[in-house]
Amino acid sequence: MIGNRLRRVASILLCIATGTCPSWAGDDVSVISRQISDFRIGSSQMQFGSLEFLGGLEMVSSRALFGSLSSIRFRQDQKHFVVVLDTGQWLTGSIKRDVKGRLSGLSNVEITPMKNSAGRSLEGKGYMDAEGLALDGDRILVSFEQEHRVDVYPDPGFAQSRAIATLPILIPRKMLSYNRGIETIAVAPASSPLKGGVVIVSERGLDSDGNRLAAILSGPLKGQFAVARDGSFDVTDGAFLPNGDLLLLERRFNMAEGIGMRLRRIKGADIRPGAVVDGELLLEGDFNSQIDNMEGLDTFQAADGTTHLILISDDNHSILQRNLMLEFRLSDSVKQAASD
Repeated sequence: MIGNRLRRVASILLCIATGTCPSWAGDDVSVISRQISDFRIGSSQMQFGSLEFLGGLEMVSSRALFGSLSSIRFRQDQKHFVVVLDTGQWLTGSIKRDVKGRLSGLSNVEITPMKNSAGRSLEGKGYMDAEGLALDGDRILVSFEQEHRVDVYPDPGFAQSRAIATLPILIPRKMLSYNRGIETIAVAPASSPLKGGVVIVSERGLDSDGNRLAAILSGPLKGQFAVARDGSFDVTDGAFLPNGDLLLLERRFNMAEGIGMRLRRIKGADIRPGAVVDGELLLEGDFNSQIDNMEGLDTFQAADGTTHLILISDDNHSILQRNLMLEFRLSDSVKQAASD
């Protein structure tokens, strides 16, 4: 197994460095999945505050480019998804469920090189380091770090298209850390105070008070705001709930504290120009939890009206890390669905 992972790492590094990828790029990718039944390792606990753990997957593939999952967005059918890889690739596919409705695997997975505004692909991680993803009507928005920007792709047709536009990010690029830039891009619900506005949050671009830099790129409340930073956690993704609240996924990794992740809920009414927002802690995980380098988050409403959260991890193409997909249900959405 380790030998296969080492060969996979060598293959992906060659692909990124030279721009010469295997002929299977864009073809179906076989993914092997192992179901995860517990969030706390060795515990049967399923309820964590307002979140109920529904199950998860650990995923591997012999295809060199599979991994480095940075952000995920689900289509309206709650089955098909789009993912960006920080190696400059699109990954599309659909989830499979078992007879109990739990995640059981992936199908129809394809990986396709992303193209920049000039129509070129695989110019290296420094230029195509895709970190955030948002579906916005007939377009897909992708945030990149290192070469900090938000590019626009047509939807449908994004996988074959060059970037057709670049959005002003409102945050001075000199204030964004080279490798910790715009990790989060999300589109607010049209019925929320932000009226469908596009929101970005930086991973570790900080203002003079140590708060994370953020901005509303469109809509009636266009402007800059900030997200309070607590401890050594950095923002890696975010997604809006139907009521306009913003969920933020945060990650920690250092030698002193080890690996960690948490989810926070920011009230939608608090997000406005000039504000410094903070929010309720929904979930926290560490070495005792089924987590890794958690980077992607999306939400969707299931057929019964409840809100589900999907989290994914970035294995950095390392033999020491894992590609995970975890699913939770928001308990207050269960109450809401029951009352409707």
